[in-house]
Amino acid sequence: MASVLFVCLGNICRSPTAHGIFQAQVEAAGLAEHIAVDSCGTGAWHVGEPPDARATAAARARGFDLTPLRARQFAAADFERFDHILAMDRSNLSHLEALRPADYAGTVALFLDFHPAPPVREVPDPYYGGEGGFEDVLDLVEAASRGLLEALRAP
Repeated sequence: MASVLFVCLGNICRSPTAHGIFQAQVEAAGLAEHIAVDSCGTGAWHVGEPPDARATAAARARGFDLTPLRARQFAAADFERFDHILAMDRSNLSHLEALRPADYAGTVALFLDFHPAPPVREVPDPYYGGEGGFEDVLDLVEAASRGLLEALRAP
């Protein structure tokens, strides 16, 4: 069984979007029993809150349901629980790398490393922008999620 954790700053925009989209792709591929999916934030500002209403609405318009998700903060135990810890941007990646135990054998990387032709290296934070930012995040996340699923399926 593989396990994937998506990480952003507050766990209300980017990482829950990735969580919801990747979970839906895993389920559509019939792999829900083989791939565990979760998301979190490096900060604790929104712990227990649902995803941002704008992220939820944009995802819903594309057929993805983020409503069951609740924000949580990254914990050191996540290194024991997840094989693949994927950050949305370099700042969060640096935070994860600083916490990474020397014996962690999993992957800590940028999520867009799995995008087949990334137009950018980081998933931009749409929190302070307009509605178009959430659409851009969805475009990036859908493509990177497909790439991640292909990578996990590869022998």
